[in-house]
Amino acid sequence: MGSINISIRREAYEFLKSLKSRDASFSDVILEMKNGGGMNRGTGKGILKFAGVLKDKNDWKSTEKRMKDFRESFNKRIEKTRKYMESSR
Repeated sequence: MGSINISIRREAYEFLKSLKSRDASFSDVILEMKNGGGMNRGTGKGILKFAGVLKDKNDWKSTEKRMKDFRESFNKRIEKTRKYMESSR
C-alpha cells in the first residue's frame, strides 16, 4: 500500500487526532468517517445522520429550559456522588 502526503490545517489535524485511537492510523479514521463511522465508533452510524435534524425546530425556549434543567440535575447528581465518595475515604 502506497502513501500520499497531504497538507491540512492544525485545527483539522487536532480534530483527526482526537478521533484516533492508539492502534489506528489517520487513514483508518478518515476511512471510518467515509464508511459512516466517525463520531460513533463501531455503530456504523456517522455524524451525518444528524444533518438537518433541527431545521424545523420552532420551540427553542422549552428546549433550552429542558437542557438547563437536565444540566442542573446532572450537576446535582455529580456533586452528591462526589460528596459520597469523599465521605467514604
